[in-house]
Amino acid sequence: VAGGKITAAEAIQYPNGDRHDQQINAYAIPILNAEAVDAQSASIDAVSGATVTSDGYISSLQSAIDAANLR
Repeated sequence: VAGGKITAAEAIQYPNGDRHDQQINAYAIPILNAEAVDAQSASIDAVSGATVTSDGYISSLQSAIDAANLR
């Protein structure tokens, strides 16, 4: 966050215990990161096929936004 804006988003912890998790997250997390910056909020769409990852990401993003006192 810089100047009250989200300048970058990065998932620092996510399931990667098996090949399926790794494949889903390799696809979904970059999309979610980009959407967070574009939307400047946690009001982003879930990635199709990665509902659990998306839900956890959105929840964590909202917590980070709240902690940074944004909107």
